[in-house]
Amino acid sequence: GQWIVSGGTENTIRIWQFSDGSLNRTLTGHTDAVFSVAFSPDGQWIVSGGTENTIRIWQFSDGSLIRTLTGHTNGVDSVDFSPDGQWIVSGSWDNTVRIWQFSDGSLIRTLTGHTNGVDSVDFSPDGQWIVSGGTENTIRIWQFSD
Repeated sequence: GQWIVSGGTENTIRIWQFSDGSLNRTLTGHTDAVFSVAFSPDGQWIVSGGTENTIRIWQFSDGSLIRTLTGHTNGVDSVDFSPDGQWIVSGSWDNTVRIWQFSDGSLIRTLTGHTNGVDSVDFSPDGQWIVSGGTENTIRIWQFSD
């Protein structure tokens, strides 16, 4: 793609031009550090997670905040879109992995089993599996079916 998205401790999301590294725009709305960002597969949306326990969905074209997802009880360290763009997965320091429906932001499922914070989540390329990594030095593989 032609864009790079980043988050950081300054509570913002930045969108950079890949070709020359120039800053295209800065998105504001988080109230604390942003630890994870991801583009939707079609490049139209950005999802972000941060230490204020929320997940935010942004429209790429104009940078507008579309929705804030709440439910985690501790910081969100990792977010990702499913390959078809219909689902968002999040991992949190509350020891859970949560699956959200992109279209309306509803919480679909909470996966428990980690005994410490979840630092990384990702969908498999076929969207059938979710992999999560926890600070208790474990990796969990979850079967996903919508």
